[in-house]
Amino acid sequence: MALPGDKASRTQEYELGHTDWELKRLANQALVMEPITRRHFQDAGIEAGMRVLDVGSGAGDVAFLAAELVTTSGEVVGADRSQTAVTTARERARQQRLDSVSFRVGDPTALKFDKSFDAIVGRFVLMYSPDPAAMLKGLARLLRPGGVIVFHEGSLAGVKSFPPAPIYDRCWAMIAETWRRVGTNPNMGLELYAAFLRAGLPTPKMGLQSVIGAASGPHNRIEMVADLVVTMAPVMEQHGVATIAEIDPDTLSRRMLAEAAANGSVLIGPYQIGVWTRV
Repeated sequence: MALPGDKASRTQEYELGHTDWELKRLANQALVMEPITRRHFQDAGIEAGMRVLDVGSGAGDVAFLAAELVTTSGEVVGADRSQTAVTTARERARQQRLDSVSFRVGDPTALKFDKSFDAIVGRFVLMYSPDPAAMLKGLARLLRPGGVIVFHEGSLAGVKSFPPAPIYDRCWAMIAETWRRVGTNPNMGLELYAAFLRAGLPTPKMGLQSVIGAASGPHNRIEMVADLVVTMAPVMEQHGVATIAEIDPDTLSRRMLAEAAANGSVLIGPYQIGVWTRV
């Protein structure tokens, strides 16, 4: 797959939106990504008793994972620009009786908090930032001395199918091209290390994992890419990457699974990279 190397300025705030479909897609993504994010957070030192800020918390999945790690002796505050996402996250926290988890609407670098944090975490957030280093620098000011900052981001450099599964490969190529055109960074995971250094943070540590699957395995791992394409289809059409008719959202997942099964393909997803440091 040819990966975009240039960075366009962002043409919209968040191309995935916060529709009911997108929130459901994020829930499926969270199920697949949870063990990977958990490992990155544990390696970074997220532990019981910490006060944690979750950046770009969306529907709350990462905040709820952080709450498990810090236990009831800790506290998690999630922040997101979307009122819709925060409303959903608050309701989910209420249903789970997670009194130690709260959510705020707004840019966390601009919000006022009553005290500093022991840790700042985020997943798939910096890829949407026009200046990740500046964002990291602003967030680091919210940490207490010795606090940890850890982000989990992806990189499409890891995507591969073998034997080739053309529909799967084409889906990721369309996603990469659309992200390039709207100014989202499809390789943020590989750029995290440099972003931490540009932010003036201490030299970070890193970890890499990935998702691998086949048509005979759990389908949610393969269907993640189809669901992402369906979410992005209007933006793909708007930016001339592909038409909705070409994508055929109603059959995309079935066609992808059938092709992978017929070819006996192993499908590898993006690199899932964690980077962390203490200030």
